[in-house]
Amino acid sequence: MPLLEPNPDALRPSGHRPPAPDRVPDLLAAGTPQPLRAELIELLGAEKVLWKVSDLVRYASDASPYRFVPQVVVIAEDIDDVSAVLSYAHGKQREVVFRAAGTSLNGQAQGEDILVDVRRHWTGVEVLEEGRRARIRPGTTVFRANAALARHGRVLGPDPASAIACTLGGVVANNASGMTAGTTRNSYRTLSSLTLVLPTGTVVDTADPLADEELARAEPGLCRGLMEIKGEIEADPALVARIRAKYEIKNTTGYRLDAYLDGSTPVEILRGLAVGSEGTLGFISEVVFDTLPLDRELTTALLFFPSLPAAAAAVPLFNDAGALAVELMDGNTLRASVSVAGVPAAWALLPKDTAALLVEFRASDAAGRAAYERRAAEVLAGLELVAPVASVGNAFTSDPGTIAGYWKARKAFVTAVGGARAPGTTLITEDFAVPPSRLAEACEALLALQARHGFDAAVAGHAAHGNLHFLLAFDAASPADVERYGSFMDAFCRLTVERFDGSLKAEHSTGRNMAPFLELEWGPRATELMWRTKRLVDPDLVLAPRILLDRDPRAHLRGLKTIPRVEATADPCIECGFCEPTCPSEDLTTTPRQRIVLRREMMRQQPGSPVLDGLLDAYGYDAVDTCAGDSTCKLACPVGIDTGALMRDFRHRRHGPREERAAALAARRFRTVEAAARLAVAAADTITGLVGDDVLSAVTDAARKVVRPDLVPRWLPQVPGAAARRPPPTRRVGAAAVYYPACVNRIFGGPEDDPGPSLPEAIVAVSERAGRPVWIPRDVTGTCCATIWHSKGYEDGTRLMANRIVEAAWGWTAGGRLPLVVDASSCTLGIAHEVVPYLTEDNRALHAELRIVDSVVWAAEELLPRLEILRTVGSAVLHPTCSMRHLADEDRLRTVAEACATEVVIPDDVGCCAFAGDRGMLHPELTDSATAHEAREVTAREFDAHLSANRMCEVGMERATGRSYHSALIELERATRP
Repeated sequence: MPLLEPNPDALRPSGHRPPAPDRVPDLLAAGTPQPLRAELIELLGAEKVLWKVSDLVRYASDASPYRFVPQVVVIAEDIDDVSAVLSYAHGKQREVVFRAAGTSLNGQAQGEDILVDVRRHWTGVEVLEEGRRARIRPGTTVFRANAALARHGRVLGPDPASAIACTLGGVVANNASGMTAGTTRNSYRTLSSLTLVLPTGTVVDTADPLADEELARAEPGLCRGLMEIKGEIEADPALVARIRAKYEIKNTTGYRLDAYLDGSTPVEILRGLAVGSEGTLGFISEVVFDTLPLDRELTTALLFFPSLPAAAAAVPLFNDAGALAVELMDGNTLRASVSVAGVPAAWALLPKDTAALLVEFRASDAAGRAAYERRAAEVLAGLELVAPVASVGNAFTSDPGTIAGYWKARKAFVTAVGGARAPGTTLITEDFAVPPSRLAEACEALLALQARHGFDAAVAGHAAHGNLHFLLAFDAASPADVERYGSFMDAFCRLTVERFDGSLKAEHSTGRNMAPFLELEWGPRATELMWRTKRLVDPDLVLAPRILLDRDPRAHLRGLKTIPRVEATADPCIECGFCEPTCPSEDLTTTPRQRIVLRREMMRQQPGSPVLDGLLDAYGYDAVDTCAGDSTCKLACPVGIDTGALMRDFRHRRHGPREERAAALAARRFRTVEAAARLAVAAADTITGLVGDDVLSAVTDAARKVVRPDLVPRWLPQVPGAAARRPPPTRRVGAAAVYYPACVNRIFGGPEDDPGPSLPEAIVAVSERAGRPVWIPRDVTGTCCATIWHSKGYEDGTRLMANRIVEAAWGWTAGGRLPLVVDASSCTLGIAHEVVPYLTEDNRALHAELRIVDSVVWAAEELLPRLEILRTVGSAVLHPTCSMRHLADEDRLRTVAEACATEVVIPDDVGCCAFAGDRGMLHPELTDSATAHEAREVTAREFDAHLSANRMCEVGMERATGRSYHSALIELERATRP
């Protein structure tokens, strides 16, 4: 056992808790049962089968209010894997559910048997015909696909609010639409073709001219049956009229029966049926979209009304004026959104009945925008708007920042309201549509119905299309509260269908919570045709049973998940998954959502349960150790949940007293530690020069086993040599700023293949060149931004160093009169923000007077305007660091790079490199996984320069790409050198 093994019981929940009704049973404590585990491992290979109880638990939850624990999770790499699993399931009478992002809101991504992950290995975008079409793999997010299309002035039709996380496979499988798609820009209308793996394993590419001929040979019964149903529908004029009428408004309830009317062949019918089929008819392995023009000229307003019906009544006016988006938000939504960064705090004081419309017009040019502005002004003149708080402007704007803020608040509807719900309650998201002309009436009826059942729901939606969402919170552990919810759902469905002839699911697809009401909306004849379609395509009911079709009238009340209380940081989490694409460990161990899901399951268990023991055994590495701690999850989370901070707290809890004392001692004697580290790096550089890297790697690997892998870094060949013992000479007199070289740049030098100046030399030289000289204090040695201790959860060491650096900076800058320029973005973030909670009251006052500036910002704002660019490189690729995202400095990095290179590229797959100081040396597998997508994009072509703004991030990217990265400030010095 390592000498400093963390305390295994430090994260064990304390106190006595009654077991939750939906806890994972003890029989799954050992994970996937035999022979299922052994058979799938033999079939697919051990690396593709996740079987530990922690694996089953983390895949049991999605963004919905349901929770079903799979028996096993398969990580499918290709169609052969999918076909093998389907064949196995047929032979063993088992069930299969496909899961990608897990952002669906009705339990579509959950299964109770074999769950197949089709996200990890299924990403990629191929832009076709100059952007007019795009071939996309199903694990690709909408955001990523649109990033590739934006360069061509194109965009996808579907635009769900979860675009940052939801994947195209799920978007098509649910026929998700969003703010602007309506009934004309959704997946069904803009999908050119798809490739579908049927339950039998037959692969159908609907774009293949021979597809019908091949399908007829492979599946003659299927082809015959599809055409028979088509004939029956077309022979019934009343049914044809009913089907057409149902799709005049948004509708994703059941299968798309209009596919039988729109398709003339079995393959064309299958293509339509697959859209919105929720994985019940096959696996969508690829899609080709017809894209739409990306209109960049916008005019947008957030308009406030005295009530929800008053706002709804204005919707047709903006529709008639040509608005592309008209989004409705009620008072509960507006007040809850104050948790979203940038939303005015005064919104918390809005009157209860207040509502708002977010209205946007989009045009291809300025003249078109001006025309829309005139129409919008005419509508505004006839409205009775309110301004209950000072921040309400009720005016149209074209300012990109203001518009982005409006949309950020709107898209955070589910998460912001969910985060504000009472702790321990489960969130339900409903989604229905009525004819847009009856929207105001539907709003009044919905509010009255909620009041009768004791709910005070939040309401928002795509008002332009008569599509509303509302959120309810209740206690899923309380049978009485579940019955209250069930009673409301019965009344709500009858109201929607019988009074408004509406759609019970407008864009979220049927799912588990609307399957029992399918016949209520469609009637027995159409519903039976849907059952026939399912049996025709999937006669053994292998794929996703009970997700879209279910005859159990109480199926929507089965599997509701409880939400036990956990740490306050994580309690607001609604498990939406928005955090996952940004997480460096997403493809290695766990994601922020899964870390919280696992923690909640610990709280569901009784003390001493074998499931709890299994979860704790896995949690140390899977959740705590392999968290990069970069907190980019906080940026992606609409309510700012910082799972990285939670993991740092868990690291602190696991430390023993001896480890904490050693960390604090290192902080007190950091001058000696820093010197020793620089000498060690220099010695290592000499040793590897003589005997190669293998010897040092073997030595550090042995030390890691003796001490602890999470404490002793592994030697990596990419580790740079030592920095110079002394910084370049500078003068205090006449200095425009104090320059603080971070300890990483005082210990490590630059790239070994670069004979140019070091980063400190470059910053001093270029600042002098611009007439803004900097001064490096002589006593910087022994100080640090405290990130070394903060990232590892050493609170005493963090507190000591945080106060030391602030006191020193106060003296260096003459009480804040000069800015403090920091040359590593993570250190800038540390000194500017992360040290604050650890400061004494007096030092907080000092800190408030400091001006802490990242060196990239210093260069972009203070140096570039005073410099002459003398030479540039042809192309540069950038790696903006995660700290720059927190500091909102990414645009300054691009500014500096654009001065130095003709072409500047930020990869579409850019993300946190997870090197995180030394974490990339403690867990190299984390950086390998985190950088894989970005590295493939970078190495797909040649660049003249590879630039970033943090030395260890540069090391991480060099390890990932084999390309030499250096600071953008070094490149700027070269570009301006006489």
